[in-house]
Amino acid sequence: MRALSIRQPHAEAIMRGVKTTEYRNAPTRIRGRIYIYAALGRYSAAKEAEMMAQYGISDVSCDDLPRGVIVGTVELYDCDGGEWYVRSPERAKTLRKPKNHPQPVWFNPF
Repeated sequence: MRALSIRQPHAEAIMRGVKTTEYRNAPTRIRGRIYIYAALGRYSAAKEAEMMAQYGISDVSCDDLPRGVIVGTVELYDCDGGEWYVRSPERAKTLRKPKNHPQPVWFNPF
């Protein structure tokens, strides 16, 4: 199964079912269940706070969100240009670091 690399807090919003569209520069033909990898990259503190408020995530701080691990899976079920539609998030029972080096978009983690 392939993994999609997404920065926090977007990955958390996807796992909560709040974010159902992932915006990318190009369409994808990939469909089905995929891993969500919470990337190590960060936004500025102000931008992260703004996104956390936008997503309605207030029970955890952005600093406490997991990074560098697989946080769960979602179904990638449709795509309209650079809008990738996801649903049915399933949070990982155990957070796992990928064995293979994460890439900016798709990679095979194990």
